[in-house]
Amino acid sequence: MLQSSLPPAPLFLPRHSSSSSPATWSPRHNSKRRSPRSCLVQEEPDRAVEPEREPPPRRVSTQLNRWSRARSIRSGRRIDWPALRKKTAPPPSPAPPPSSPPSEAGVRPAVAGEGTEGDGEDDESELMEGKAIYMVSDGTGWTAEHSVNAALGQFEHCLVDRICPVNTHLFSGVEDMDRLMEIIKQAAKEGALLLYTLADPDMAEYAKDACKVWGVPSADILRPITEAIATHLDVAPSGLPRGAAGRSAPLSAEYFKRIEAIDFTIKQDDGAKPQNLDHAHIVLVGVSRTGKTPLSIYLAQKGYKVANVPIVMGVDLPKTLFEINQEKIFGLTINPVILQTIRKARAKSLGFGSETRSNYSEMDHVRAELEYANKIFTQNPTWPVIEVTGKAIEETAAVVVRMYHDRRQKCLMPRISKRFVVLSGHMR
Repeated sequence: MLQSSLPPAPLFLPRHSSSSSPATWSPRHNSKRRSPRSCLVQEEPDRAVEPEREPPPRRVSTQLNRWSRARSIRSGRRIDWPALRKKTAPPPSPAPPPSSPPSEAGVRPAVAGEGTEGDGEDDESELMEGKAIYMVSDGTGWTAEHSVNAALGQFEHCLVDRICPVNTHLFSGVEDMDRLMEIIKQAAKEGALLLYTLADPDMAEYAKDACKVWGVPSADILRPITEAIATHLDVAPSGLPRGAAGRSAPLSAEYFKRIEAIDFTIKQDDGAKPQNLDHAHIVLVGVSRTGKTPLSIYLAQKGYKVANVPIVMGVDLPKTLFEINQEKIFGLTINPVILQTIRKARAKSLGFGSETRSNYSEMDHVRAELEYANKIFTQNPTWPVIEVTGKAIEETAAVVVRMYHDRRQKCLMPRISKRFVVLSGHMR
């Protein structure tokens, strides 16, 4: 009834008659402050793709969400995106106003409950609709990125379920006020949180004032720590970003130590050259797909020479493994269900189809291998066994490094070591 009394143009008003007029849109309407009717403006152009509603499940777009999904899978939790979309269908997901650029406007989160509207085939162009976090750095952005990822780990329960999707954007090498101002304006337009690590005090102060003027929530990651250290040392900081001309230094012995460790670790991968095991700082032992190689490379980048030895049924472990210092050997184990999932994915990536007969990823074989490995671990009680299910490489590495140094110092701090291992699954 109401539709016939309105002009033909605003065809979507009858469905949300209580909403304000479309003419009220402005550039400040962002993903943080959108009216429910904004999603209706975008519905008509997207109807052309509705017949393709049941293609493969939508892929996660940002690196953060891929990381969260992978951690969820490793912990044994299954993510059912279609069911999640249906469950959250009642509140439709808002879309950007018509004035937004096409690169930012077309894709919606998997929790939107709207079929596959806006599904993109390219991961890079498929942006998750959610709260945006801008990370600004005058250097490489390593500090900002890792600090934000560590903090976001505290919200993993929300990120994995896509209840609160987040987009992170890193802006590195920001060394002039003009570019910083452009980023702040864009953050104001998108309603983003801006976190920055700017070593130059003037740049940091400018960012703080500009964010206040433009109404952008912000936080300085670096300044509180720098000021605390300056007060403690009673020395003024240089104010130069990492890599600046004034901070260039000759290659140190520590640098060459890391290079040597990486070279050694690569040569010792997957049980190669067992005669060199005695030269390793750390030796990792476990069945296939327990993360020995990535953990080895990560530790090598920290300067540790690492060798890893696979446990395979029917193949004897090298004799040198039992002749070296047993306190530097660490066993790795994993949940059999998760291990089977990882092995299936590995077999698929290698091109093994269902017609290829192999027990590599069969549950009976997986369980038998893990039981065989556990018997070896039981026969060698000196080897600490680390459960890697649901743990990031960094978490497992932290446990290994802590125990390695505790052993070298003859367990100088045993209480800290034991507590660290028990709580390692909750470490952030």
